[in-house]
Amino acid sequence: MMDETLDTLGRTISDALADSVLGYEVAHHELTVRAKAADIVSVACFLRDDPRCLFWSIIDVTAVDWPGRERRFDVVYHLLSPKHNVRVRVKIETDESAPVPSIIGIFPGADWFEREAYDLYGVVFVGHPDMRRLLTDYGFEGHPLRKDFPLTGFVEVRYDDELKRVVYAPVRLTQEFRNFDFLSPWEGTDYVLPGDEKAAKIGDGGQKS
Repeated sequence: MMDETLDTLGRTISDALADSVLGYEVAHHELTVRAKAADIVSVACFLRDDPRCLFWSIIDVTAVDWPGRERRFDVVYHLLSPKHNVRVRVKIETDESAPVPSIIGIFPGADWFEREAYDLYGVVFVGHPDMRRLLTDYGFEGHPLRKDFPLTGFVEVRYDDELKRVVYAPVRLTQEFRNFDFLSPWEGTDYVLPGDEKAAKIGDGGQKS
C-alpha cells in the first residue's frame, strides 16, 4: 500500500513538472525523483506548496561523488511532508565547475546543508548568501569527501609550543606501522613493531622471558 501511494505521488510530481523532472522510482519503500539541476528551485517550490505534496520540512541536503562519471556529483535533497506523513528524495546531477541554484529562498533551513556540501564536496550553490566553508578550517585545501581526496589530507595542523601558535605543515607519515607489507594474514610482518619484544616467545609455555 505504501509503495502504491509513493508511485502515485511520483507520477503526480512527474506529470506536473514534465519539463523539470527526468523520472522517478520507488525502491525499498522510498520515493526518489530525478530532476534537472537548473530547475531545482521550481521543483522545490512545487514540492513545498502543492496540496498533493506539502513537503514543508527539509531534512538534509548532501552529495554523492561518482568520480568516473562525466557529471560526477549527485546533489541529494531529503524532504518530509508532515501533512501527508511521507518523504521524498530529489536527486540532481552536476560537475566540478557547474554551480547549482540554492534553494535557501524556498527552505531557509538549507543554509548550513548547502555550506556543508560545498565544504566537503566542492559543490557551489549560486544565490546562497554566505557560501563559506563550514566544517574545515579557513586555510583548508580541497574537499575531503571527494573520493579522490587523499586519506591523509594535504597538511596537518598542530600547536607549536615554541611559536605559541597553531601551525600548518605538510603531512609526514613518520609512524613505522603505516608501512604495511603483509604477505598473508597468517604470516605477519618482516619487521618488529615497538612493544613486540614484550610478547611471550613461542614454545616457552606462555611465560615471559
